[in-house]
Amino acid sequence: MFSPNLLLDLENMWQFGFMRNALIAGSIISIVAGVVGYFVVIRRLSFAAHALSHAGFAGAAGAILVGVNPLFGLLAFTIASGLTIGSLGKRVINRDVQTGSVLAFMLGLGVLFISLYKGYASETYSILFGEILGISKLSLIISVVVAAIVLFTVLLIFRPLLFSSLDEEVAEAKGIKTTFIGLVFMFILAITTSIAVQIVGVLLIFALLVTPAAVAQKLTKGPIGGISVSVIVSLSSTLIGLFLSFYIPFPVSFFIISIVFLEYILANLYFRFTKSS
Repeated sequence: MFSPNLLLDLENMWQFGFMRNALIAGSIISIVAGVVGYFVVIRRLSFAAHALSHAGFAGAAGAILVGVNPLFGLLAFTIASGLTIGSLGKRVINRDVQTGSVLAFMLGLGVLFISLYKGYASETYSILFGEILGISKLSLIISVVVAAIVLFTVLLIFRPLLFSSLDEEVAEAKGIKTTFIGLVFMFILAITTSIAVQIVGVLLIFALLVTPAAVAQKLTKGPIGGISVSVIVSLSSTLIGLFLSFYIPFPVSFFIISIVFLEYILANLYFRFTKSS
């Protein structure tokens, strides 16, 4: 159990290599998830994020089956699925059928790969629920590189991405290549989903990709403020969750989900209070 001296508790945590890796990876992934998640919400792509997480499950299961780092399988399958979803439907709001079809196929592949795998169940458990405390140095390096690519890409396309997210028809009329922007964003979402799975797993991916941005929408109006709040909520939930899990014997993902959900409830209460007054 942690003590009243939180600084001393933090120093104790930092002495362990696996906690250093977890804190660094968790911070980086949370920042990326907060940024990308904001656009997921305003583009109404929550279902797509859910589908990509299950595609990642199939990819990671396939990678484990052939003895490869699961993160490579996650990246390969989520990117392929994201580009497929993006190319099958032109408009975001009309992609539910395409997304559902990809989701069903990827779930079937995941079940097949798991049934063929004869190793320890802990490998598949970590895919479903996350295992950031066991993240390797290789996975940490990959996460840092991928996060840098994602943030740089978002910065490059920020204006057209924001415009097309808020009003796709007007953006297209203004000459913005909305189909191309949509494909690029699906690529961004795919690789963000891949690295976020390491924290909360396939089943709980909404905790980082959707809920912080939903909180931000309740508390802010502009995009800069919204992205900032989304990042703060995502980052604080992950770091506090890691701290609590180090001293209390419960899964990290449980704490992260609980903290994010609590922040969402408080944001809703604040929104209703300010609106009524």
